Amino acid sequence: AAAGLSYVGGYVINTYRSYDNFLQDKYALLPAVIIICVAVVMFIIGLIGCCATFRESRVGLGLFLAIILVIFIAEVSAFVLGFVYREKVKTDVQRTMRSVFDEYNGRNPESTVVDYLQKQLHCCGVNNYSDWTTTLWFNSTGNNSVPLSCCRQDMKNCTGRLDQSQEF
Repeated sequence: AAAGLSYVGGYVINTYRSYDNFLQDKYALLPAVIIICVAVVMFIIGLIGCCATFRESRVGLGLFLAIILVIFIAEVSAFVLGFVYREKVKTDVQRTMRSVFDEYNGRNPESTVVDYLQKQLHCCGVNNYSDWTTTLWFNSTGNNSVPLSCCRQDMKNCTGRLDQSQEF
């Protein structure tokens, strides 16, 4: 389990590089760091449990039980906090995404990230394609279209025009 968590934490940190323009707050890596720390702690606790069982030590098994109970309480607390603050996190991420979409001009690094994200997630805009109508890029182009990265990959003749919204 510790090795699996370490892999997940490393994967999140590695994946963060693709989306760091959307997550301007550097604390966005905090969950990945916590996962890696939990993996290290799990390894140590597992080692204590194995050694206590192997030696048949009552004190070691009691310590192992106490540690497991503390971890269980921490997990329940984390679940409750995650449930309570889920809307705040959603709102913060959407606000940050909207600010990156507002900086879109088709050439800057933010534009590359937006295009990559829309292609990978097969989406268009923060909520849908109509989010583009309020951006500076949409108003400056004057051609009533969204970026080509909004187009579905199976649509070969997509131009991004709003009258072709079924192709997004």
